Parts: sequence; C-alpha cells; structure tokens
Amino acid sequence: MKLGLEDNIALCTAASSGLGLASATALAEEGADVAVCGRSETRLDDAAEQLREAGDGEVLTVEADITDPAEIAALVERTVAVFGGLDHVVTSAGGPPSGPFLDTDDGDWYQTYDLLVMSVVWTLREAYPHLQSSGGSVVAITSRTTQEVADDLVLSNAVRRTVEGLVKTLAREFAPAVRVNTARPGPHETARIEQLIEAAVDRGDVPDYRAGYEEWAADNPLGRIGEPRELGDVVAFLASERASYINGAAVPVDGGSTRS
Repeated sequence: MKLGLEDNIALCTAASSGLGLASATALAEEGADVAVCGRSETRLDDAAEQLREAGDGEVLTVEADITDPAEIAALVERTVAVFGGLDHVVTSAGGPPSGPFLDTDDGDWYQTYDLLVMSVVWTLREAYPHLQSSGGSVVAITSRTTQEVADDLVLSNAVRRTVEGLVKTLAREFAPAVRVNTARPGPHETARIEQLIEAAVDRGDVPDYRAGYEEWAADNPLGRIGEPRELGDVVAFLASERASYINGAAVPVDGGSTRS
C-alpha cells in the first residue's frame, strides 16, 4: 500500500535507535524527508546510514536533548530551515528507569516527567504552526502500560498516561488542520527491553537473559515480542492520508497481549 508520503517532511524525536528509529525508517521508505534527533553522535551516524538506505528522501540528524526546551526549539527550527516546512511529527523517548514505587525518589519522578511529557509539550508547541500550515499529523509513541500496568515500571505506568490525556485533548484542539494519535507498543526487540531484562536478572527476578526474554513473550498470544519495524509501519500509516479519519486514537501494537 502506498501511503502518499513522498516528499513529505517528518521529524522524529529520540529516533537514533529503537522504536523512534523504526518509525523514521518506515517514513523514509515511503519517500519522506526525515529529521531525527538523539544524544549520541555515533548512534546518529548509524541512524543516518540506515535512513539513507531505506529511501530516496533527504535525511537530517541533530544532536539534541529532548529534556531541554531550548534544544527542542532549535531542532524544530533547523528542520524547517533545512527542509522548508514540516508535515509530520513523531514523538518518542527512551524509557524511564525500572523499579517499584518505594525505590523511586523525587528526582526520578521529575526527570521522567520532563522526558516523557514535557518533551512532547515543547515539541508540539514549536511544531504546531508548521503542522497547521501543512495540514499535518502527530503520532505520539507511548506504551501499552498506559492501559495495563506492568510490574516494576511505576514511572512508565503513571507518567505516560499524561501523554495520552494530552493527545486526546490536542486531537480536538488541533483539528481539523492537524490529526493527533497515539501508538501503544507492547514489548519489541529494542535496547530498552534488553535493559529491563538485564535489570530483572540483576535483581534476581529471573536466572538469566533468555529466561527474562521468554517471560516477556510468554503471555503474548502470538508467542513472541514485536519487531521494531512492526511498530514503525503503524506509525507511518497513522501519519498518512490513508488514516485521514483517525484522530485521537490510541492504537495498540502489542500482538494482543493487553487484556483490557
């Protein structure tokens, strides 16, 4: 299916790896010009190579910390200056630390709020005038934990729900010019999952990495965790005109693992 994204301009935050990069790659394969940001120059170089191999569009990589509003403003400004506009924004962020409530201090909460919520607020505040002009779209990548909590992920469970409340609000405030949706991934084979499994091994919850991986996959009706590209394809679809009547939705991409 052609999604009609040729020559569109997309900005994907925190997309030098993981699900953000998978989303940027799917957009690049559809012919979009793509800007991505990250904090590691090496990862950005690798991401740029992957994106250029994926499609014929232009690629822009920017070192930026999404918990710094000034760096986000500069990111959006540079994207528009280089590409001449902005059609789509995909907000992504690395996962917050794992752990139970009583092991989580105030600093963890404030840092997570900036990472997961304020990064979206700052990005969309800067991007909105350009998206309004182009009649664009926003896709916020959150997590299935916004619907069904996961053990030892209190920060993700609690804070990501704020993003979905923001998305539902902006889907009404930004309409009809700009559509705003959420993609809710379940576990996918990313560095984030590796970190969570290794943390479980360190805590003694599972004996080794393989056992931890199997535990993540055990309750999934499809018998596995996802591949990042499977999330990326959904994000590209939601950004496209093929999804022109989808607004304010939270789309699960979890193999059916969420029971509620």
